[in-house]
Amino acid sequence: MRSPLLLSPFLCGGLSAAFLAPAGRRRPARLLSSLQSTPTVSDDATTEPAAESATASHAIRDEYDVLVVGSGIGGLSAAALLAAYGNSVAVLESHYAPGGCAHGYAVRDNDVNNGAGGTFVFDTGPSFFSGLNPELDAKASNPLRTILDIVGEEVECVPYATFGLKFPEGEFVHSPAFGLDGGAIEEVSGTEGVQQWAALMANMEPLAKAVDALPTLAIRGDAGVAVTAAPFLPNFAKLNPLENLKLTQPFSNIIRNAGVTDAFVRDWLDVLCFCLSGVPADGTITAEMGLMMGEFYDRDAIMDCPKGGAKSIIDALVRGIEKHGGSVFTKSHVDEICIEDGKAMGVRLRRDPDRTIRSKKGVISNLSIWDLMTSGIVEANQFPEGFVRERKATPACPSFMHLHVGFQVTQEELAKLQAHYIYVDDWERGVTSEENVALVSIPSVHDDTLAPEGHAVLHIYTPATERFERWENVQRGTEEYDKLKEERSAFLWGVLETVMPDIRQRTVHSQVGTPLTHRRFNRRYRGSYGPAIRAGEASFPFPNTPVKNLLLCGDSCFPGIGVPAVAGSGMIAANTVSLDSVGSQLAALQKLKEQTS
Repeated sequence: MRSPLLLSPFLCGGLSAAFLAPAGRRRPARLLSSLQSTPTVSDDATTEPAAESATASHAIRDEYDVLVVGSGIGGLSAAALLAAYGNSVAVLESHYAPGGCAHGYAVRDNDVNNGAGGTFVFDTGPSFFSGLNPELDAKASNPLRTILDIVGEEVECVPYATFGLKFPEGEFVHSPAFGLDGGAIEEVSGTEGVQQWAALMANMEPLAKAVDALPTLAIRGDAGVAVTAAPFLPNFAKLNPLENLKLTQPFSNIIRNAGVTDAFVRDWLDVLCFCLSGVPADGTITAEMGLMMGEFYDRDAIMDCPKGGAKSIIDALVRGIEKHGGSVFTKSHVDEICIEDGKAMGVRLRRDPDRTIRSKKGVISNLSIWDLMTSGIVEANQFPEGFVRERKATPACPSFMHLHVGFQVTQEELAKLQAHYIYVDDWERGVTSEENVALVSIPSVHDDTLAPEGHAVLHIYTPATERFERWENVQRGTEEYDKLKEERSAFLWGVLETVMPDIRQRTVHSQVGTPLTHRRFNRRYRGSYGPAIRAGEASFPFPNTPVKNLLLCGDSCFPGIGVPAVAGSGMIAANTVSLDSVGSQLAALQKLKEQTS
C-alpha cells in the first residue's frame, strides 16, 4: 500500500440506514460543561475551561530558540520536529486547548443511563485519516506519521476499508474496488465506465511515483535543501520529466488526457477533489491526487479511526513536544510578533503586554495569512507593500455549517452503519453549491469510547459551501442568530433523516456550529475553510517571509489545505528555521529511510 493520505475535513454525508428501528422519544440533553480541555464548537455552549497546564505567565521563560504562534496541526508539527532536533520550543495558543480546527470537545449529560450520566466526545474538523496506525509500516510521504515516529509517539487506531455514498444514482459502499468489476462505477456506468477508470489509474501510476520520489521531510526553504534533497535526486532520474511537470497542473487536465468522459466518474472525482482541497478537479493540484488515488484504490488500502477521536492525534503531538523538552502554553494569546530592524525577535502576550518573550532563531506563525496580515499581530509596514497586497488578496474558500449529535442507538444498529458517508443531492448544481453536498462522520461505529453505553456521536457538515456574507452582520446570542442557525441547519437534519428517519427522537444532545463559530473559536478569517488557490492559476507559497526569522505554516502555505498538507507545512517551516538543523534533518531522513525501506 502506497503512502497514505489524511483527508482534510472529510466527514461524509449519507445514508444507508433507513432500516434503523425507532427509539422512544426523549427530551434533549442539557449541555452542562466541557469535560476536557477542549473548546466547544457551539456558540450556545456553557463550558467550564479546564485548569491551565503550565500556562501562567511566570511559567513561560524569557527566551526560547523558537516560538510557535498557534497550535493547529501545522504549528504542533513544526514544534515537535524542532524539539526533536534539540531546540527549546514554546507553542503559544490563544484558546484553552491545543489543536486548532482539529480539537475535540466533550459534553456531559447527567440524564443518560438512568441518571448515571455519561460523556459525549465530538470531533470538530478532520475525521477521515489513514497511515497513522502504528501496527502498519510507515510511509515516507505521510508527514504526520513521520513526525509522530520521530518524536516516538503513537495514535491507537481501528482500521476499516469502506464508507458510504448517497448519490442521485443510488446508494453505494465505497471500497478499493470502487472502479473495478462489480464496483459502483460498473453498476452505474457499465463496462465503459470501468474502462475509463482503468485508463485514469494507469495515467496516475507515474504521477504517484513522482510524488513519492521526494519525501516532505527532505524539503526546506533555504540553501540547505541542496544537501537534504540531494540523496533523492536519483529517484527523479528514473522518471519522465514531462510527468513531473504534470504534478502542478489541475487534476482536470489528467482526467481529460486519460479520456474520461463518463459523467458519473467525473462527478465522483469532482466531489473527491472538493473534499480534499476545497475546490473541484479543475482547481485541485495533481500532486495531491497523485498521492490520494493510490491511498484509496490500492487493493489493500485501509483507513484509520483514531481511538478517542481526532483529539488523540493532537495529544500525541503535544506529548512528543513535551518529551523532547518543548512546551505548549494554552490561554496564551499573542498580541504582537515583535519585529526589530527587519527581524522577528519575539512576541508579546495579551496578558503581559510589557514583557517580550524572545526567540533566538525564529518565530513561526500558524495563523492564516489573512489573520496574520489584518489582525494587528504584525505591523504591515514591516513588509514590502507588494507582499502585503498579494497576501491579503489570497482568495478564501467559504465556510461551513456543522451539526453535532449525540443519539440513542444499539450496537446491533451501529454495526449496520458505515463510519462515513458522502451525500450529494444534485450533480447538475455542482459540488460547490450551497445545501447540495453533506459529509457525515459516525466515529462511534468503530470507537465505543466516544459516547455512553447505548449511545453514539455523529458530526455532519456542509463542506466549504456556506457563504459568510449571510452571517457577517448577525450578532451571536440574538433571536435573529438563533433563527438563522435553525434555518441553515435544516438541510443537515434532512440528510440525517434519510439515514435514520427518527433521528430527532433519538437525539439527546445536539449543537449547531456556524461560520461565526469558526471565526470565534478558531480565530479564522470569515470562518473560512482555507485559501481557494486554484492549480494552474497560482500556487501555495513556501513558509518564508520578507521578515528575517519569521516563518509561516498551516494551510496558507505549501503544500496547502488538509491534514497531510498542514503537517508538511510545519515540517518545512521547522527545517527552514536555521541552517544548523541540516545535520538533524539528515539523521531524521536516514531513520525514515530505515523505517520505510
